[in-house]
Amino acid sequence: MIYMELFLTFFVIGMFTIGGGYAMLSLIQNEVVTVHGWISDGAFTDIVAISQMTPGPIGINSATYIGYEVLSNTGASEFMCILGSFTATFAVVLPSFLIVLMLCKMYEKWKNHYLFRGVMDGLKPATLGLIGTAALGLATPENFIDWKSYVICILAFIALYLKKIGPFAIIGLGAIAGLLLY
Repeated sequence: MIYMELFLTFFVIGMFTIGGGYAMLSLIQNEVVTVHGWISDGAFTDIVAISQMTPGPIGINSATYIGYEVLSNTGASEFMCILGSFTATFAVVLPSFLIVLMLCKMYEKWKNHYLFRGVMDGLKPATLGLIGTAALGLATPENFIDWKSYVICILAFIALYLKKIGPFAIIGLGAIAGLLLY
């Protein structure tokens, strides 16, 4: 029964969270601490701290840890705790997977429609603007951005868009350039 509750709880969280993992945290906290009482506020704070330190999205990391912790608190075996982690993780990811799958099907059907093309043509510069804004926000003296970093950035842009070099090669070349210049 606890597995079904975990699945439904995290499926709903995954279905209705817009804005990424940090937006998901308040919903997770409300459900697992307040509504179900599975863990305490202090334990949730610890889970968030651990989820921030581990690689991957914080919302998914939190779901994984909470799934384990909920079963561990019931005295379940190690295997059952791992199954709880899997259940919560699968449930929180499943809605996004289904939505993307649906969008892929819709894309194939509508990709040549003029309204769809118009929306996509509007989203491309908006996305570039958001990424550019984030990059400029990080380009501060506190982050040790100097002229060499700007040169590497410009060369990477030229390599990517004019020379059509792949992103993995650019990342590798950037790392080498960084090691040589610094």
